[in-house]
Amino acid sequence: MTAAHSSFTVAQGIAIVFTVLTLMALVYSILVFRAARAYMRSLRQPLPDFFPAVSILKPVKGVDPEMYEAFASHCRQDYPGEYEILFGASSREDPAVALIEQLQREFPQRQIRLLICSEVLGANGKVSNLVHMVAEARYEALLINDSDIRVTPHYLRHVLPAFALPSAKGKKVGMVTALYRGHTANTLGSRLEALGISTDFMPGALTARWMEKGLRFGLGSTLAMTREALDAIGGLLPMVDHLADDYELGARIFHAGYRVELAREVVETSIPAYTFSGFLAHQLRWARGVRDARPLGYFGLLVTFGLPWAMANVIASAASLDSIALFSVMLCVRFAMALSIGVGVLGDRATLRDLWLLPLRDVVALVVWFWSFADDAVVWRGERFHVRGGKLIREKK
Repeated sequence: MTAAHSSFTVAQGIAIVFTVLTLMALVYSILVFRAARAYMRSLRQPLPDFFPAVSILKPVKGVDPEMYEAFASHCRQDYPGEYEILFGASSREDPAVALIEQLQREFPQRQIRLLICSEVLGANGKVSNLVHMVAEARYEALLINDSDIRVTPHYLRHVLPAFALPSAKGKKVGMVTALYRGHTANTLGSRLEALGISTDFMPGALTARWMEKGLRFGLGSTLAMTREALDAIGGLLPMVDHLADDYELGARIFHAGYRVELAREVVETSIPAYTFSGFLAHQLRWARGVRDARPLGYFGLLVTFGLPWAMANVIASAASLDSIALFSVMLCVRFAMALSIGVGVLGDRATLRDLWLLPLRDVVALVVWFWSFADDAVVWRGERFHVRGGKLIREKK
């Protein structure tokens, strides 16, 4: 066998691998469409008239983009039941404290409290604060969300009644979580981050929900739960060293015998003005967190990178007509999936604006996927940790 023939055979083998991966990505796309349809059908189910008193717990650290408006949106709720908003900061010198005090002045009719959580219980400062906050919360229903989450006036009406849904297979609802979209700053990194949320992460969450016949994890945009469910998993203290605390909380509640429901509210998170390197660092932290928490699911992400595989197939096949045709089909399907989920399900108009960035975003996502296996180190809030067994281990200096 000549060297030229051997090289041609290797190239053919590589092209076949890329073709198979692209075809698997097309099958995955079909699953995404079916999962989205199932979610939209579930929205037709009427919610019970159930409006329990609820404590909204918002841990804070520093000031995020448009954070005050996010706070204020929680004070404008059209909700028949009682609710309080409890903020938790590690120090009274935290810049967020001034915004909370302003909120108390603007909305005197609301129950708004600030708790200073000075005792650090673990590496995850947010969960450490939440442990203190849960002990101070007045009500049996608890709702945790991030400080930058903005909601509609019907948010609580769309979340809390789900706890009164009929039991299914002997399981009652223990957690309600919510889809989200990103509100971008005008930087490339910020726009790529938001595009990934709407066209990759949320489609993946919907597909997991459909394939596993229900959610088995939580999303940090909304983690509503009953004290009963939280007590059943031993509270939040066991998670003070976990990186993916939202995922872990939902997973533990599911494994304790409860259902995790998806709310009929899509909330909005503010994306920082990431530089491109900042975007990569955040993606890598997320990737290593997911890889550690859900290893089989993370390996399965290989079949979601349809566009990069189709591009690689064109190169490996020396731009054959078949490879170009397959790439064209993949491109159309990928754009259709992005629009159907990003715009149709999430209402994210920025997806339409930034659709042209999707090939770049998908290539970067594949690079990050491979890069995530190079190490277990992550940078979070300026500190460097290693992620092992789901836990954050502070790097020794």
